[in-house]
Amino acid sequence: MSAQPPVPTERGILQFLATCDSFYPPDAVQASIEQQRHWYDALCARFDRPLPPEMIFADGMLQRIPIRRYRPRKISTRTILLYLHGGGFVVGSLESHHAICAEIADFAGAELVSVDYRLAPEYRWPAQTDDGFTVLKHLLSANSKVVLIGDSAGANLAAGLALRARDEDLSGVVGQVLIYPALGGDLAAGSYVEMAAAPGLTTADVAYYREILQAPTGNEIAEPLHAATLAGLPPAFITVAHFDPLRDDGRHYAARLTAEGVDVWFREEPQMVHAWLRARHMSDGARDGFRAVCEATRRFAAT
Repeated sequence: MSAQPPVPTERGILQFLATCDSFYPPDAVQASIEQQRHWYDALCARFDRPLPPEMIFADGMLQRIPIRRYRPRKISTRTILLYLHGGGFVVGSLESHHAICAEIADFAGAELVSVDYRLAPEYRWPAQTDDGFTVLKHLLSANSKVVLIGDSAGANLAAGLALRARDEDLSGVVGQVLIYPALGGDLAAGSYVEMAAAPGLTTADVAYYREILQAPTGNEIAEPLHAATLAGLPPAFITVAHFDPLRDDGRHYAARLTAEGVDVWFREEPQMVHAWLRARHMSDGARDGFRAVCEATRRFAAT
């Protein structure tokens, strides 16, 4: 008899998971890419929220890359927030994280730029990191300070961009906010085994996304846990979900950053699952976790 998969007990997050399952089946990765994107778009629309009052946003192009700029009603810093959305490098768009980006920008009192980077399998690695780096360099060239923010696959990209900026001696990245990041951990160890059948994301799903992206194994930009050194990186806020195979990626990265002299704020959300950002208005744990993300972003942006 197989063991039951680990599950949280918080009522709000259980309701969130039930809603997700009604839009996005647990075996979604077995469907076509077109179907996965259809399901994901419908799921995101289900959790859509009105934007904060007086929030202004506009779509544009930076070179060939679509972006969306958010400007909250009150600007308290000239630092720019750069957001890279999650979705396994396969799904996700400017729309999928629209309200999330607007709420972070409003809380931080900062302009935010969201990047519609190219997706796999139509575009394999390094298209995604190259798109993000193009936008980052443009923002830094305008003498802006930048806070990198990403969730899941987007957090992978954000961490990689911090490494690329350091290695090219680009100044101005003042913080990195990594939300349940995928950083290239060992699929046969730790949380990848303990949470292999976790709700919302399984280890098999992670393996699927890695295979479809086709990033080189051990490359430090694609898998920041394999970086030779993390010294000299900007301060980081890292949050992980307990019921998530990616949990140890964030744990281990936080520990390495700390050991190499980088300031780190680390949180593990004890009742959360992967993608809990979408549950921020229906789960107490997600609400607290999202506030911590926003507070960290505001703190970095104020430096």
